[in-house]
Amino acid sequence: MTAPLRWKLIGGFVVVFIAGGIAGAFLGAVLERHHRWESAHHQPLVQRVRDRMRSRLDLTPEQMKKSDPILEKAARRLEEIRTESGQRVREVFSETDRELAPQLTNAQRQKMRAFEAQHREAAEQKDEGG
Repeated sequence: MTAPLRWKLIGGFVVVFIAGGIAGAFLGAVLERHHRWESAHHQPLVQRVRDRMRSRLDLTPEQMKKSDPILEKAARRLEEIRTESGQRVREVFSETDRELAPQLTNAQRQKMRAFEAQHREAAEQKDEGG
């Protein structure tokens, strides 16, 4: 093996190593960001707001205790809004499906029912926590 060829091979390995390091760092950063987002959104809303207020406003334990009922009330109201909004979205999709059904073939209607059943099953599993 000649010296120039050896240096080209070494250079190629170095470039591949650096590219792998950059790709790994990028992927690691993306996964870490996703993990932080997931963790934040699995906590109850009231807990996230409490944590944010405690850290940003330096609230005393007594202030936090007095704030808890207010935050819990807000969290209940927001959950009601989320539930109502979800119901309204489902109503719109159901209405759309009913309006589309006459334009579909029997096979297409059957596929649509199967898709809806899959969607319901996935939603039920999510509600059960699995």
